[in-house]
Amino acid sequence: MNGLRFAAPVERRVALVTGGARGIGRAIALRLASEGRDIAVLDIGPDVPAVCAEIEALGQQALGLSVDVTDESAVHQAVAQVVARWGRLDILVCCAGVLGKEQDFSQQSAAEFDRVMRVNVYGAYYCHQAAIPHMLARGWGRCVTITSAARLGAPQLVPYSVSKGAVWSLVSSLGNAYPAQGVFVNGVEPGRVLTQMVIPRFSAEHLANPGTPIGRYLDDNEIAEVAEFLCSERNTATTGSIWSCKGGAG
Repeated sequence: MNGLRFAAPVERRVALVTGGARGIGRAIALRLASEGRDIAVLDIGPDVPAVCAEIEALGQQALGLSVDVTDESAVHQAVAQVVARWGRLDILVCCAGVLGKEQDFSQQSAAEFDRVMRVNVYGAYYCHQAAIPHMLARGWGRCVTITSAARLGAPQLVPYSVSKGAVWSLVSSLGNAYPAQGVFVNGVEPGRVLTQMVIPRFSAEHLANPGTPIGRYLDDNEIAEVAEFLCSERNTATTGSIWSCKGGAG
């Protein structure tokens, strides 16, 4: 840190992680906690208490919030709860997301498109809109959203593909909106990661040898490592960027 001219002092900051009870979100929540952050875990799944217990075992405070990110009012209320608990909100990580149905475009209903967009895009939109004012008030903030290379086109996952393209645009737009006020907004674009969004879709043979340049699919902790840097005081200049973490180019 001593060599980073513009680095802010390291503080016991507060992070809100959506989708933080499992998979990539859980890995990021625990990685942030390991760096001295108190964590609010926002998730509708049953594993929230277990993750909070793991965070507390790392010596940090945890707050579990059962909130659907498609509910704008509930998202704003959750952020208000975080600020009421700790007096601040410094870091936002948006991991809540759904893959949607994997099928031909002709079979994708408008209702399914709307469902995927509401979770993946509206959820991130609501969270940023609720969180960023608190960061601006303190003059420091870091936001990271998980996107996907599916934004480039996924014929069997058109709603998901469109949603991740929209997330890219959201990050690019917000990343240029507030850096002068100390708030950076970025994204992380993983390749396939060995979580429950990926593992059930492929055979054991494929998972053992997926043909990627790195020779394997990724571990969620590898994504967490990248996200932690982008959320840290060590990140003094990166904003509006999508960091590829795919074990290969493209």
